[in-house]
Amino acid sequence: MIDAYGMNSAAVRLSPENPLSSLPADISWIDLLCPSHEEETYLEQLLGISLPTRDDLKDIEPSSRLYSENGTTYMTASLVWKSDTDTPEITDISFILTGNRLITIRYGDPRAFRLFVAALQRQPEESRNGTMMLARLLETISDRTAEILEQTVQKMDMLSTQVFGEGSRGKRRPPRYLEDRLMDVATHHRMVSKVRDSLMSLSRLLGYLSGRPALQKDAEAHELCQTVARDVHSLSEHAAFLGTNISFLLDASLGLINVEQNAIIKIFSIASVVFLPPTLVASIYGMNFQFMPELNLHFGYPLALALMLVSAIVPFYVFRWKGWL
Repeated sequence: MIDAYGMNSAAVRLSPENPLSSLPADISWIDLLCPSHEEETYLEQLLGISLPTRDDLKDIEPSSRLYSENGTTYMTASLVWKSDTDTPEITDISFILTGNRLITIRYGDPRAFRLFVAALQRQPEESRNGTMMLARLLETISDRTAEILEQTVQKMDMLSTQVFGEGSRGKRRPPRYLEDRLMDVATHHRMVSKVRDSLMSLSRLLGYLSGRPALQKDAEAHELCQTVARDVHSLSEHAAFLGTNISFLLDASLGLINVEQNAIIKIFSIASVVFLPPTLVASIYGMNFQFMPELNLHFGYPLALALMLVSAIVPFYVFRWKGWL
């Protein structure tokens, strides 16, 4: 699917089935979403440049993601998407500046692109050139990344309350409660990890873009990109802080699981100690010696039962007095 956006911010669908001899002069952004081979070939003929395929995006090494060729700037960034699910992913998106046009090639649909399209009509027409389009698109991506981190912070606060909250004290937790919280910690860790990868990729792209002649000629776009670069740096630091908090939650959850397990072992240990003296008494009177005077007593049996009961009660109260129970 190929959508082209011009000065009026309305999308024009380009298709090989209805080919154009040339692109309208006011087209400043061409967005390719999961393009077919025929669509890529058609657009290459219209633009007179080569476009990276899906396999090319997968095979691009980190050191070869940013380059210029015949006056065209090729940049590839890894962006997080599916952030509203428990399985966020990273998708590679290519940004191409050729002449006064921006071309994006993507095989994922991050929400930032839909937000950017919705905000196109609010941009002044004089700033709808390819360079400014790229700067504002990167700004939207940065803002969306900040929103993802804010949502993650809220979820982590809820998780922290569930693990350490006042409501959980003095109450018996459901079975496998903390184990389920560990799964939540793993979900948040995956999200923050993907966001950090995305921010690192954006930072490299912005650093490379700031040295391109097309950006240096546009003072407004250059200033906006510098602002976005500072935002990305701040978000990277915030993501690192969240990563530290997630590690703390993981360690704390594992520690609480160990405490609960130790409490269970403690109960069994105390029970075994409490029943040890009665077992000793029963073992003594279960011996088959010939001379055991208590066996001939009329009240020997109730005396043995009372002795076993007292030997069980005394250790129990001793443990209570020591604060072990």
